Amino acid sequence: MGIVWLIIVGAAAGFLATRFMNLRLGTLQTIGVGIGGALIGALVLRFLLALTGMLAGLVGAVLGAMLLLWIIKAVMDR
Repeated sequence: MGIVWLIIVGAAAGFLATRFMNLRLGTLQTIGVGIGGALIGALVLRFLLALTGMLAGLVGAVLGAMLLLWIIKAVMDR
């Protein structure tokens, strides 16, 4: 079922992409472009999500360290 779904989504994506770009391709080329575009898009999206996740981790770590320093300062000022 996965391959059939990939071909259906690839055909739809290729059809839409060729219409948006004002190109006329054959059916197999349109499906191939759609499947290739889906693979490239998935890789780019995974990369961006991973990068965003790492950045969010860094921001969280900095905020956590700042909170810890604030607590230490509050305790030492007593």
